[in-house]
Amino acid sequence: MNSPNDAQNNTLPTKRLERAIKFACGEFSLVIACCNSISNQEQIINLLRESLSTDIQEIILSPETETLYSNIVNKLGTSQPPVLMIRGLESVNDINQLLISTNMMRDGFRKYFHCPIVLWVNDEILTKLVWLAPDFKNWAASTIRFEASLMQEAVLSA
Repeated sequence: MNSPNDAQNNTLPTKRLERAIKFACGEFSLVIACCNSISNQEQIINLLRESLSTDIQEIILSPETETLYSNIVNKLGTSQPPVLMIRGLESVNDINQLLISTNMMRDGFRKYFHCPIVLWVNDEILTKLVWLAPDFKNWAASTIRFEASLMQEAVLSA
């Protein structure tokens, strides 16, 4: 049986993500959000859209995406959104090569982007990120984890 404190605790990852975004306003910051459910990712982003007073831009990667950096630059052009969310890494055909190239281009992210970038990953992609792009991953503070059952309860209590 869930107590009111349990419901509050279930929203902690969402609150951490919200704080990370607010803290990095106007500056590059890498935030890694780990959630194994795409529908939960969408729910969390919708909650953030409601709670943050800033625009959130999403880029959903296609299976054919070869490099993360150039894909983002091409989609943004010269605009810099207040917050950028990158989703779809789990669908990329050659994820290993994409992560290796991301690690090589890590300095470009800091130089070009002036906003927090939230990289949505699942457990499998997080493991690959640690092994194939360790320097890039190290720019992020601790990974913010969302558990499927906890997120469902948090959404229901919101």
